[in-house]
Amino acid sequence: MTKNSTSSQAGTGSSAALPDDFGREFITLTHQTLSGAAEALGDLDRRAGDGDFGTNVRVAMKGAAKNIDDDSPSTYRQWVTAMYMGWLGVGGTSGPLFGMFFRDVSKAGADDSAPTLEQFAQALADGQATVQKYGEAKVGDKTMIDALDPAVTALREAGSSDPVQALAAAEEAAIGGARDTAESTAKRGRASYVGDAAKGVIDPGAAAMALVIGAARAAAAGEKDVDTSWIS
Repeated sequence: MTKNSTSSQAGTGSSAALPDDFGREFITLTHQTLSGAAEALGDLDRRAGDGDFGTNVRVAMKGAAKNIDDDSPSTYRQWVTAMYMGWLGVGGTSGPLFGMFFRDVSKAGADDSAPTLEQFAQALADGQATVQKYGEAKVGDKTMIDALDPAVTALREAGSSDPVQALAAAEEAAIGGARDTAESTAKRGRASYVGDAAKGVIDPGAAAMALVIGAARAAAAGEKDVDTSWIS
């Protein structure tokens, strides 16, 4: 398979159960991490794009928090739905793309239970396929796909029934992919307008996606924070 394929085999062989509270912890950590990193993500976007990504993140997280307060989610699907609806309330390009990604992620597993690792991996792959369909980005275009694709590949290749180990490999791959965007020239999004001026700057969408994968890893491990020190 090519590196950026999103076949239905994603995660095959990794069917270990994720924690019962995975949905709550995953979304709580995603909210906490992206909210805390919004300023740094916005700074990356000011250096490489039009500078609105930090604001978009804050708006999305505010919307997600309101959805959580209003709907009191109790299942994995309900928690992730609160997040995807928060993103869909954001304008521009990033809101719809992250929203559609989380919408696919929300479909992992049954309505009333946490997904298995295999189901979660497949949902990430489905989210990647959707983002690529509508965003028309591929690996190397300096977008969120540069972090998401290696994360999906790492989960597919983990060959482990341990969700924490598999998701740690995915997080490491996502961070590596995000950091590599500093050496590429954007071909999609607003950053493509500035060409080589964005060289040396990590793509903020890729950075945000790597933080989402990190939140999933921390949720599986029962940890309460995600490392953001690598963003610069």
